[in-house]
Amino acid sequence: MRILAIESSCDETAAAVVENGRTVLSNIIASQVDKHVVYGGVVPEIASRLHAEAISAVVEQALKQAQVKLEDIDAIAVTYAPGLIGALLVGVSFAKALAMSAGKPLIPVHHLRGHIAANYLTFPDLKPPFLSLVVSGGHSHIVAVEDYTNFKIIGRTRDDAAGECLDKAARTMGLNYPGGLNLDKLSVGGNDKAFAFPRPKVDGAPYDFSFSGLKTNVINLIHNAEQKGIELNHRDLGASFIAAVTNLLCENTLKAAQDFGYQKIVLAGGVSANSVLRKKMDEGAALNGYELYYPLLKYCGDNAAMIGAQAYYEYLAGHTACLDLNAVATMPIDDVRF
Repeated sequence: MRILAIESSCDETAAAVVENGRTVLSNIIASQVDKHVVYGGVVPEIASRLHAEAISAVVEQALKQAQVKLEDIDAIAVTYAPGLIGALLVGVSFAKALAMSAGKPLIPVHHLRGHIAANYLTFPDLKPPFLSLVVSGGHSHIVAVEDYTNFKIIGRTRDDAAGECLDKAARTMGLNYPGGLNLDKLSVGGNDKAFAFPRPKVDGAPYDFSFSGLKTNVINLIHNAEQKGIELNHRDLGASFIAAVTNLLCENTLKAAQDFGYQKIVLAGGVSANSVLRKKMDEGAALNGYELYYPLLKYCGDNAAMIGAQAYYEYLAGHTACLDLNAVATMPIDDVRF
């Protein structure tokens, strides 16, 4: 089954053709990073306009790269939640029009389910059940993946997401957008014990996260140093801060795997590309005898191939939508509706 998938939840206009949920025939991404870097982050209105400008050409390129025509496609998939509402609407509107004109089924896909499914593209033999740590700029979840379309949230952030925390720290240090990626690069070789940061816990919820205190702590540290004319070693500061964030992610995930009896752990989302997180999870999994999976770097960020992968399993489960499908800015991964 060949699925044409469309992704426009944030600042990447993407389209891909995926076969049977595991084989990528094409994967096209039009990045907006150079347009948002001047603002230090994504501007929703600009993102929406750029999606509208790029989406037709991106879909055309995806079909061309896959060497297929629209009539060779079996279904149209699209990210419809969660994300920036204006950006999502561009993709959803285009997908609905395309599905209607071509007479193809329309498959709605939850963005975070797509991030988890990115692992199916990297590991063709990977199957649920497994435990997934989903970490990105807007989300930090520990999710029990009981089946391809059956998810249960075990832990989540109570405030900021890990990616947002890293981005804000990077921006305060004067690094360009995307902050988390640039902070990771800057911190290579730094002393991760040079600065002490708090390790917040959520009382009564051992698998939940709280990152707002960490974010405030590093911002205050940098501002106080600037006011006093103290020059901080940004490489060491970045390394120490990344260590604090990733330690929390790893500790809670490994505890959840042990307590719930999972032997397979899957990383997903943009922050799964972080080199320190991967290294620590590698070490923790090896120490406890867990199997660890994480996507190829090209599938960690937002892309349409991961949407096409998850769409295949949504279709098999009978999850198709009518042409009144709407975009939804916020929706839990375990409470999908359309």
